[in-house]
Amino acid sequence: ETPLARRRLRTWLRLLRLTRHTENQLREFLRVTHDTTLPRFDVMAALYQAGGPMRMSDLSKRLLVSNGNASTIVNRLEKDALVTREAEAGDRRVVKVALTDAGRAQFETQATGHEAMVDDLLGALEHDDLDMIRDLLRKAGEPLRDKGT
Repeated sequence: ETPLARRRLRTWLRLLRLTRHTENQLREFLRVTHDTTLPRFDVMAALYQAGGPMRMSDLSKRLLVSNGNASTIVNRLEKDALVTREAEAGDRRVVKVALTDAGRAQFETQATGHEAMVDDLLGALEHDDLDMIRDLLRKAGEPLRDKGT
């Protein structure tokens, strides 16, 4: 029988392959269908979910990227009039970003296609399968939460 540590490693590699394959499919879909990138989509998704202006520092944390990476993407989105950026009234060092109406509309269109693509990619999974995966991922993530990450 294969040692447990080896099975855990194989499981991690399967998860990684699935994640990379799915991400590559989504990148290609966004590039071909919407002439955009996954990082741009992710920034717009975070801003959309925030429902209003969001601090750049909070945006970076949410996306798990550096402030510099987030700023580069926000610069391009601002140039395309999809986001606005302004300094906070009380502290000019704090910058808040928000989707414009055009950005919100563009994201909603992209998100509809993105959701359909994910649905297609994971189409073999039924409710019970998804519940089981959710529960197993929560269990697998417990040691990370215990360490405060």
